Amino acid sequence: MRKIDAIVPDWPAPTSVRALTTTRAGGVSRGPWAALNLAAHVDDDPAAVAANRARLIEAFGLPAEPLWLDQVHGTAVHVAGYRRGTCADACFADRPGAVCAVLTADCLPVLICDRSGTAVAAAHAGWRGLLAGVIEQTLAHFDAAAADLLVWLGPAIGPQAFEVGDEVRSAFLADDDAADVHFLPHRPGHWLADLYGLARLRLQRRGVAAIHGGGLCTYNDSDRFYSYRRDGVTGRMASLIWLQTRFDGNSDD
Repeated sequence: MRKIDAIVPDWPAPTSVRALTTTRAGGVSRGPWAALNLAAHVDDDPAAVAANRARLIEAFGLPAEPLWLDQVHGTAVHVAGYRRGTCADACFADRPGAVCAVLTADCLPVLICDRSGTAVAAAHAGWRGLLAGVIEQTLAHFDAAAADLLVWLGPAIGPQAFEVGDEVRSAFLADDDAADVHFLPHRPGHWLADLYGLARLRLQRRGVAAIHGGGLCTYNDSDRFYSYRRDGVTGRMASLIWLQTRFDGNSDD
């Protein structure tokens, strides 16, 4: 069994903020879910998912179990204190020890923190949630001004692989005609959409300038990433962000 692998954001977050995105390496799931599937809703063996989640907590010294959400491509934001079965597509925390998490396999994970290191959030932004305003709803939970927020865009389906129909492009252009540059014609009635570009546009429109990450493609990297578009039956990666507790062993104090 391979060691759990993760991508750590390259961003100037304060030392109180911890964040990572898992890859598919290092778990016990088999078949199309191999190996570190962290989703309980994709028909994987529940015992394997539980083992993978336990390995994740141990490998990275998480201060608590991640706040797993029931994601529905909507805009609801769950604020920690945590209840199981929470139906939301983003999680916000302003207290140490609560681990915000979103699961993805082509959709865009968006991690956010403030420069003072007092609040964090994770959002699940597929095109439906992005268009509906999941990023804007998540930003609204921060007391800090937009200029004082940092954002990291995790692994998602890239602009060379994400094909959408006319109706998707039309919906984005109806919301903001500046979105046009993030759609390239592909074949009749179909376009290649840039999720990263569309997310940056919406963040910048809200005054967020410090946007990091982007550029990875889940569809074209089957060794590291799950991709629903590529495989259909597949697992999910997790993107996590939390405020460390003072004595959690990862402190720089």
